Amino acid sequence: MTRIAIVGSGYMGGGMAQVFALAGHDVVLSDVTADIAQSNLERVRVETAQFEEQGLYRTGSTDLIAANISAAESIEAAVADAEFIEEAVPERIDIKHETLRRISTANPTAVIGSNTSTISITKLSEPVVHPARFLGVHFSNPAPFVPGVEIIPHAGTEESAIRTAEQIVRGSGKVAARVTDATGFVLNRLQYALFHEATQLVDEGVASIEDIDAIVRSTFGFRLPFFGPFAIADMAGLDVYAFCYASLQTEFPERFATPSILSERIEKGELGTKSGAGFRSIDPERIGDLVAYRNRAYAKMAELLEELGPSPFDAPEPGGDEDRASR
Repeated sequence: MTRIAIVGSGYMGGGMAQVFALAGHDVVLSDVTADIAQSNLERVRVETAQFEEQGLYRTGSTDLIAANISAAESIEAAVADAEFIEEAVPERIDIKHETLRRISTANPTAVIGSNTSTISITKLSEPVVHPARFLGVHFSNPAPFVPGVEIIPHAGTEESAIRTAEQIVRGSGKVAARVTDATGFVLNRLQYALFHEATQLVDEGVASIEDIDAIVRSTFGFRLPFFGPFAIADMAGLDVYAFCYASLQTEFPERFATPSILSERIEKGELGTKSGAGFRSIDPERIGDLVAYRNRAYAKMAELLEELGPSPFDAPEPGGDEDRASR
């Protein structure tokens, strides 16, 4: 068990508190006032009971969270005895700087993580006392249910602090991925690149907003829970990707310039899984297992989507024209 302090008890802070508490840690919430921290603790307890009732949490989670999460009178009281501290205050550098100054002054030894999604970890480290123990630990919303967490050290972060954060994150059932401190990190660089291209397609009249969402969900987005972009490229064939880039360049030569790391692999004859080498390595004898896993995963995803049905974005409203027409 590790004593963990969460500074900032809103939905992200409360969600992370649930994650850590369910992993068996002693968690204390804090905020700008004791009343806000206590109010958000009550919300977390209510949410947990709802999640357990809905089958989203295992039986006994409500009692476990009630036992493992408390609210502190102040930020200083919350962090005083903590071994790991996660800052989750609003995404404003002035607020984060002042909060991190208070945290690091009150506790000079604990590893400190920030849940920032966009602000440079190097800049955030400026007011931190002993900044070698500071790094980004970026959860996604909703924290209880999205598994990925970006671990973002700055140039001066000690390896021991990085390993501590990774161990706590992985021990809580999450996927920890180490990222360099670069603008947008990885998650938002990719997410906003997709969104930007989607807006271009709308502006160019290629497809409607609704149809673009449908295509993403039901084609390459369908694969993404199981494989990242490099694994998908390897399975498609890197030579196929090069042909597609050449086609896109007839209309968008700069926007879709062929990446050098793709050309370099093709020049070496590394065409993906079919040639035994590409971006990701796999024993050629296991390619059959990979294909079987892929097919099984996609079939299970189709079953899950069928079971869940369409989201409220896509389902017709009860009594609406589409609903009446289907009867």
